[in-house]
Amino acid sequence: MAIVRPGVGDGVDTHRNDKLQRLRSLTQSAFFVLFLIAPYFNLLRFDLTERQLWFLGLRWSLGIDALAAGQISATEAAWQLVLRAFLPALLLVAVFLGVAYRWGRLYCGWLCPHFSVVELLNSVLHRACGKFSLWDKQRTPLANATPAAPQTHWWPIFFIGCLLMGFLWATTLLTYLLPPEVIWQGMWRGTLTPNQTRFIGVATLVFTLEFTLARHLFCRFGCAVGLFQSLAWMANPRALVVSFDRAQARDCKTCDAPRGSACDAVCPMRLQPRNIKRKMFSCVQCGQCLQACDTTQTAQQRRPNLTWQVGESALRETLRQRRHELTRRD
Repeated sequence: MAIVRPGVGDGVDTHRNDKLQRLRSLTQSAFFVLFLIAPYFNLLRFDLTERQLWFLGLRWSLGIDALAAGQISATEAAWQLVLRAFLPALLLVAVFLGVAYRWGRLYCGWLCPHFSVVELLNSVLHRACGKFSLWDKQRTPLANATPAAPQTHWWPIFFIGCLLMGFLWATTLLTYLLPPEVIWQGMWRGTLTPNQTRFIGVATLVFTLEFTLARHLFCRFGCAVGLFQSLAWMANPRALVVSFDRAQARDCKTCDAPRGSACDAVCPMRLQPRNIKRKMFSCVQCGQCLQACDTTQTAQQRRPNLTWQVGESALRETLRQRRHELTRRD
């Protein structure tokens, strides 16, 4: 099966990528809210004070306390351990990696609350200096947009945003380990314990520095969740990939005249979407490169050069990339 994006004149809505991005923004926002409120409703957290795992509002016991109290036998405790720990964990990992095997880092690009913050801060920083990262050497113009002078009043907004997100991340993570009402009431009343204060302070500092200096670097090189998704994705030659029509490669030079390469400019992971799959290891399947390509090429009455391919079409694309790479080496 192939995910084909028609070109101009096919009678199909050419704004489907805009709709896809709106849907992605909706799923990101919903999951971000879920990430914040999950501890309050005991949807998933481990309470250190009770030494108790909560899942979907219920106490999730492995039977160890019951075994120690002599209420169940060792055999019953072993079965509970298998049924309540090992099997759910294996099922979760299997489903998660199965999705990644087929569609890549879909969780990262469509759900991950950290990546949502990365994209938000990228947009604020771009308003301040025209770059998506402090490490970019040059300004990155937006596709089909008139270059605008940096707006310096966005700098304090960017740094305050990094600080607030760092604080929000620190306090939220702590509520996954301690009762949320204790943490928030303690901050409001100034009754946090020294250890709680130290945790929030140190974690806020670490997250603030990460959001300021290394947002996409962490996503690319430091996130274990993303790494395992990428490894599963790379193992499947039929997995979802961004396909580049090399027969129309000349159009890329003028896709966003006079700059060109609109797809490279919008990638939040700072990748080059027209590269081979191996060099797109950290792709999060956000689809922003497809949207930029569609926007710029459609504006010039041309077909987009980038498409999503999956299944047999993805396999053919992967084989074509390998042949192209071998030809370049020779």
